[in-house]
Amino acid sequence: MRWSIKPQPEEKQIEALAKELGVSSTIAKLLIQRDITTYEEAKNFFRPQITDLHNPFLMRDMQSAVDRILQAIKNEEYILVYGDYDVDGTTSVALMYAYLLTITPNVTTYIPDRYEEGYGVSYQGIDYAHDNNISLVIALDCGIKAIDKVAYAKEKGIDFIICDHHRPGKEIPDAVAVLDPKREDCKYPYKELCGCGVGFKLIQALHQTQEKSITELYPYLDLVATAIAADIVPITGENRILAHYGLKMINEKPRTGLQALLENFKQKEFTITDVVFKIAPRINAAGRIKHGLHAVELLTETNLEQAKIYAQEIETYNQDRRDLDANITQEALVQITENKEEENFSTVVYQENWHKGVIGIVASRLIETYYKPTLVFTKSGEKMAASARSVKGFDVYEALEACSEYIEQFGGHKYAAGLTILSENYVPFREKFEEVVKNTILEHQKIPEITIDAELDFDEITPKFYRILKQFAPFGPGNMHPVFMTENLKDTGFARKVGTEETHLKCQLQQENNQNVFDAIGFGLGEKLSLIENQQKFAIAYSLDENEWNGNVSLQLRLRDIR
Repeated sequence: MRWSIKPQPEEKQIEALAKELGVSSTIAKLLIQRDITTYEEAKNFFRPQITDLHNPFLMRDMQSAVDRILQAIKNEEYILVYGDYDVDGTTSVALMYAYLLTITPNVTTYIPDRYEEGYGVSYQGIDYAHDNNISLVIALDCGIKAIDKVAYAKEKGIDFIICDHHRPGKEIPDAVAVLDPKREDCKYPYKELCGCGVGFKLIQALHQTQEKSITELYPYLDLVATAIAADIVPITGENRILAHYGLKMINEKPRTGLQALLENFKQKEFTITDVVFKIAPRINAAGRIKHGLHAVELLTETNLEQAKIYAQEIETYNQDRRDLDANITQEALVQITENKEEENFSTVVYQENWHKGVIGIVASRLIETYYKPTLVFTKSGEKMAASARSVKGFDVYEALEACSEYIEQFGGHKYAAGLTILSENYVPFREKFEEVVKNTILEHQKIPEITIDAELDFDEITPKFYRILKQFAPFGPGNMHPVFMTENLKDTGFARKVGTEETHLKCQLQQENNQNVFDAIGFGLGEKLSLIENQQKFAIAYSLDENEWNGNVSLQLRLRDIR
C-alpha cells in the first residue's frame, strides 16, 4: 500500500475557521480539504436543506419533458417507464412509476432482460410498447446513445423522454426530451446526478408545475439514496442533500419493499456503507440471476406480507449470486496463473459459460488480487460480452475508446464499463487493450493507495471529536470517511489473529507518552501481526468508528494499513 497525505491547508486558514466554528484544528482542516471554508458553507454541509436543491427547469429539455408527460396524461395515453436492470435503473423505474401512478392509472414498467436484450433501450422493448398501444416511453439510467432505437420508435409513433447520466456520444438521440446533465449544451449546475437522481429532478419539475411542496416528495428519497450509494457517484452538492434525506427515510419510514428487505438485518440504523454492501447487492441480484422486474415489484409493493415474499425470493437470488461469483473468481485466478499473465499491465480473462450477471463483481474481485485494469468476458449469444473495472486514477472508458476498432458496442464511465465484441476479435482486442494500458497507465496507478486526511494524536480522539466527525456523513466519493495516521504506537499485548480463517487482526493500541488506549480491528490484515508483536513501534492508517457489543458502544479504530 502507498500512503499519501492530502495537501494540508495553511495554518492561518485552519486557525481562522476553527475559531469561527468553535471546533478543533483537525476538524477545521478536514472541512477545508472538502472546500468548506466559511461558516455558511459549514452550515450547509452539516445541515443539508431540501430547499437548496436546484430548480429542475435549469436542466436542458426539462420543460419539453414536463409538457409531453402532461399532454399524455390529459389525452389518457399509455406511458411506459423503461429502465436498466441494475440498482440505479430499477430504483429509477420504481420512483417514476410510483409517482406517475399518483396522477394517472395509464402507466406500466419495463426492464430489459439482461441476457436476451442486453443493456439499455432494446428493439424488443419498443415492440412491446407498440403492441400494447403505448405512445410515450420514459427511459431512465439509459438511452443517451440509443440513436437508432429512438428513431425506430418514432417510426412506430412512439415518443421518448430520456433521463440519463452517462456520457453522451457525438450525437444526441432525436427524442422529445433528453435530460442528461453531462450534455455539453446543458447548463444544469450539478453534473454528478445518478440516473435515479435525474428521474427525481423530472418528478420534482412535475410537482413544481402542479404548485405542490417539495416536502411531499420525501417518500421517494429512499430510492434516490439507494441509487446514489449503489452507483458510487460523488456525495457532494445535490447528491449529498438527496442522500441525507434519503437515509433519513430508510431509517425512519422506508417504503414497504425496503422495510421487508431491512427486516433481515438486526440493526437499528443504516449508513450509506450499509446501503452499498447490504441493500444494493440484493436489489442487483434480481437482475443478475433472474430478472430486474423482480426488484421493481419489491420496490413498488405496498402490502407488507407480499413484500416479505418478494424480499425472501431476492435473498435467495443474492445467495446464488454470491456462490457464482466466488466460484468464477476462483476459476479466473487459476486461468491467470496457468497462462502466466501475472506480469501483464492489464487482466483480461474469458470463459464461455461464466454467468453474465456476475462478471462485473468478478472483475472487482480480481482487482483485489491483481491491482490492474480488468476485463472479464463471457459468451453472450453469438458474441462475447465483458465487464470492465479499473484502478484508482485510470480511465478504463478512454482505454476502451482507444480499442474501439475491435468493439461492437460499449458504454459506462471512468471506473466501470460494459462491452460486446465478435469472437474473432477477442485476441486482437486483448492485445490492443494490453498495449493501451501499458502505454498510458502511470507508475503510481499500479499500486493501491491510501489517502490520509491528517495526522492525529490519540489525545485528540475524544467523544466530542467523534460526534462532530459523525456529522460529516453521508460518506462517499467526494466526501470519503476521513482516514488518519498515527505514529509511535505499541500494542498493549492483546494482538491476535481473528476470524474463521484468521485473516483479521484485533489489537489494543497505545501511543508513546499518551494514556489513551484504543481497541482496533483490521479486516484482512491478519498477516500484519508480526509487525506489531514484541513491543515494536509502528504507524497506522485508520478511520474511526463505533463498536457495539452486548449493548455497550465504544470508539474503535478501523485499521486500513500498518507499517
